[in-house]
Amino acid sequence: MRVFSVLTAVSLFIMIVPEVGFSADFNAATKQFMQGLETQAKKQEGTFKGFDQERGKKIFFDEHPNEKIGKISCATCHTSDLKKSGKTLVGKPIDPLAPSINRSRLTDVKEIEKWLLRNFKQVYGREGTAKEKGDVLVFINTQ
Repeated sequence: MRVFSVLTAVSLFIMIVPEVGFSADFNAATKQFMQGLETQAKKQEGTFKGFDQERGKKIFFDEHPNEKIGKISCATCHTSDLKKSGKTLVGKPIDPLAPSINRSRLTDVKEIEKWLLRNFKQVYGREGTAKEKGDVLVFINTQ
């Protein structure tokens, strides 16, 4: 009987996860935030098919002009290895971004929203779209 329950749970998980378009590793509040981003992305882009970690990786590593340092990307401060500590442009330490190393990452929606806004403005010079935010979060969550 117990084996049947586990198999049923696994089957339901496999059937549900592809539909939500993002990792099931997010906590409940972050999943709800991701669902909101997904709804916004569908409104902003009629062809939206779900968040993509490869697009998120590209967003994270793409360099953009910066008046102070020439070029900047998310990796400028967070490093190319999200499992390592980084430093802000003024030298303040940043804890690892990877949730596999830093369990508190991607758990507080207010912090997620705050840092997405600040970091997109610093790197891209604008607020990120819902699709971009979701893509980056899915990428970070795989680290």
